[in-house]
Amino acid sequence: MKLNEIRDNEGANRKKKRVARGPGSGKGKTAGRGIKGQTSRSGVALNGYEGGQMPLYRRLPKRGFTAPNAKKFAVVNLGQMQACIDAGKLDAGNPVTEDALVASGLVRRKLDGVRVLAKGELTSKLELTVAGASKSAVEAIEKAGGKITLTAPVREDAAAE
Repeated sequence: MKLNEIRDNEGANRKKKRVARGPGSGKGKTAGRGIKGQTSRSGVALNGYEGGQMPLYRRLPKRGFTAPNAKKFAVVNLGQMQACIDAGKLDAGNPVTEDALVASGLVRRKLDGVRVLAKGELTSKLELTVAGASKSAVEAIEKAGGKITLTAPVREDAAAE
């Protein structure tokens, strides 16, 4: 095989259908848009329009709501933290804060705080200060010999469980 013999597989590339290029093209004159009417014009967007039938988005019931004051946390898993420590981006010897997690590239931005979840394995001893953590993440950190401090207030209903 030579460089000048390299070709795409048969049928891998199809030529673009050129509309409005004369009657011989098969898509001449009105370019497949029919005659007159809304969709024959440019700039038409009829998403969700079902020709007068009640559209799907109105046939389905509304459910739930979005809390306007809900907190949005940046999420970090224990496995990701361990990988960062192994790569040398995070120093396990020093206390690990939310700012340190952002500096290491583990979290893009803090949002309303960083929340630690227990996915993955943590073997390093960490002194962690974050806004929130799952119960299993707290257990895993303490099992590895570390310590975690939560800065965000713990909800009463979550504490009662």
